[in-house]
Amino acid sequence: MPANLTPQYYKAEEIFKKSASAEEKIAALEEMLAVIPKHKGTEKIQADLKKRLSKLREDSQKKTKASRKDPFAVKKQGAGQVVLLGFPNTGKSSLLSVMTKARPKISGYPFTTTLPLAGMMVYQDVMIQLVDTPPITEEFVPEGLTGALRNADAILILVDASSDSCLEQLQTCYNYLESKNIINKAATDCEHGKQADQCLMLATKADDANSSENINILRELAPQGLEIIPVSAENGFGLEPMREKIYEIIKVIRVYTKVPGKAPDMKKPFILRRGSTVLDLASTIHRDLPRLMKNVRIWGSARYEGQSVNRDYILNDRDIVEINQ
Repeated sequence: MPANLTPQYYKAEEIFKKSASAEEKIAALEEMLAVIPKHKGTEKIQADLKKRLSKLREDSQKKTKASRKDPFAVKKQGAGQVVLLGFPNTGKSSLLSVMTKARPKISGYPFTTTLPLAGMMVYQDVMIQLVDTPPITEEFVPEGLTGALRNADAILILVDASSDSCLEQLQTCYNYLESKNIINKAATDCEHGKQADQCLMLATKADDANSSENINILRELAPQGLEIIPVSAENGFGLEPMREKIYEIIKVIRVYTKVPGKAPDMKKPFILRRGSTVLDLASTIHRDLPRLMKNVRIWGSARYEGQSVNRDYILNDRDIVEINQ
């Protein structure tokens, strides 16, 4: 039976052949497995891909354990991890300083940031991790940055809106993300690569006199689906809309719980992926709870307050859940 491989498969295969690092090869093999047609004609190809993927992962794990700790591997904390990407002096460190309690070194000189630095941003009742990274240019990308961006829940591209090279900055950053398959316009939640709506562009230094016209140009020529928010770390312009958008693009929900007969605990929500069910919440609370729960009531997204729902009920942001055992 013919394999009838798709153009998407051949594109991923070409990326695999050109990949130099084990990390890039693993990502390409994952993409090949995701897009290959599933029928008898491709069974041998699928088996070979899985075998190669398993071997690469095993070798990569051994190498990681044997080598020193990767400084770009920042442990995720909070509701989600958002990595900052941009050219030198686009304001990444200034933004991190304003939005979190982190205190990065800030100067007017390029390449002040040499290693990732994380801080926690408060949005309403959740904490979101922002990670500043060393800058990139057209000629240089720091080793290890690709992995940090690939593992993040979302990406902020920072572009200096006061600079005449702002469009080139955006194009370089976005082209890099696409070339490494970190952003994949055709991706779904179960495929390799982030969707375009998991990336946000910040037009920094929006308070500068030259920024207004440049922002209009950026909006006109930016990649389709990439939202642009003008911000200024200097005077706080646009920072609140930015917080709201960051929470949206990490694709999580807050769910609160209550004990029968008592008021809900609205201080410490459970953070779940968007699309999670009552069963997912129960598993997060305690591994035995899915087996023990007998009745579930919902306040918020249900048709009426306190409605009894099934365990496969899909939860919404800020739902209140009462689980009876």
